[in-house]
Amino acid sequence: MAENKPKVEKPVIFYLDDEIENLKSFKAAFRRDFEVLISSSPEEALDIITKNNEKISVVLSDQRMPVMTGIEFFEKLKNLYPDMIRVLVTGYSDINVVVDAINKTQVYKYVNKPWDIDYMRTVINQAHEIFTLRKQNKKLTNDLIMVNSQLEFMFRQKLLAFDEKYGKKDDDSKN
Repeated sequence: MAENKPKVEKPVIFYLDDEIENLKSFKAAFRRDFEVLISSSPEEALDIITKNNEKISVVLSDQRMPVMTGIEFFEKLKNLYPDMIRVLVTGYSDINVVVDAINKTQVYKYVNKPWDIDYMRTVINQAHEIFTLRKQNKKLTNDLIMVNSQLEFMFRQKLLAFDEKYGKKDDDSKN
């Protein structure tokens, strides 16, 4: 008898790196855990992200690339999709890069190359969890605002009905 398990959607992550071999090894390492989208071009990356922005929770980018840096890419991404969690990946340890990444683009994590598969998996899972919690929080906040607005409306209606039934105190004192 076959079990009918509900299909669990994999988190969708995106990785930008100008080195094709890094992209291939990244995709091979994480394809079982995540739906992995990749690109070696920042322009193509923005197109792919735009087409899949409803699904993508985590975006990783190499820092040093020929066309633009990872920070420059994240600045564009932050303006377009501020809720996506950003992870900077680089083989160069430069404290100024880390400071810029945090200050300009609110990067969640900074991961050194070569990355450890287990550590990277943990970082991505944590980033996805933060994305999910923020999304749920935003939805709950919006729901709360809507319910509060409805309650205020209902309360005003009750006050108006009460005033019509019993008259206003201010009107009675004028007579």
